[in-house]
Amino acid sequence: MEIRKIGVIGAGQMGSGIAQVAAQSGYQVVLMDVEELSLRKGIEAIRRSLERFLRKEKITQEEADAALGRIETTLNPADFADCDLVVEAIVENESVKAGLFQTLDKVVKPEAVFASNTSSIPITKLASYTSRPERFIGMHFMNPVPLMKLVEVIRGYKTSDEVTKVVMATAEKMGKVPVEVNDFPGFVSNRVLIPMLNEAIQAVMEGVATPEAIDTVMKLGMNHPMGPLTLADFIGLDTVLAIMEVLHEGFGDSKYRPSPLLKKMVQAGLLGRKSGQGFYKYDEKGNKIG
Repeated sequence: MEIRKIGVIGAGQMGSGIAQVAAQSGYQVVLMDVEELSLRKGIEAIRRSLERFLRKEKITQEEADAALGRIETTLNPADFADCDLVVEAIVENESVKAGLFQTLDKVVKPEAVFASNTSSIPITKLASYTSRPERFIGMHFMNPVPLMKLVEVIRGYKTSDEVTKVVMATAEKMGKVPVEVNDFPGFVSNRVLIPMLNEAIQAVMEGVATPEAIDTVMKLGMNHPMGPLTLADFIGLDTVLAIMEVLHEGFGDSKYRPSPLLKKMVQAGLLGRKSGQGFYKYDEKGNKIG
């Protein structure tokens, strides 16, 4: 099988990034969201990203224009009917994803491959909501997608060898380094990363140190490019909480218990950069204030 046309569902930070790298790699792309405003924001984010590459002379104006020209937008799942690969990049909620894949299963051609960009939910479980579990796989891109090289490729219990091979090759064509991992909650990246962020949040709650101090320790002492609390704000505290809850439920181990402070901040709407405040405050462009 050959991948020519890729559908991407979700025009947020991850979805727009996936659409961009797919279009830059020569694929025809259909980008979908639930409202026109989200699609406009997604296309604008892609345009800004391409402009940054232009300023750094990593692409030409012709290449930028060609990439944008390969992307069409839609509000209708039926427009994915002839896609060869459909990548879901919506909210990290199993029931919402399940409903989406049940809808897609009815309108997308049977030979198409479904992929989820989920950061923690088991692929085998998501595949069970479709009639094509052998053609269902995980493609966990890293944020920001246009810059980060890694893609975790996660096989479900029934994912075929052929589909895995094709998806690995597609990720490579997108300029990524695909790494195959087994289907466990959190996979590799978030099983290791998110509990560390949760522990940093717990340290704030217990008064061990300020967010600034914790981030400085991890940057200067552990050579991390970004402190854990800055990173949590960047990911979104609601997403961090959702992943911790998947880990806690999936493993049944108290070491994955979400910090009470994390829960409280999410309940208060302090989600990080996207809401303007988390452990730090941000302006409308997402830059730290103070």
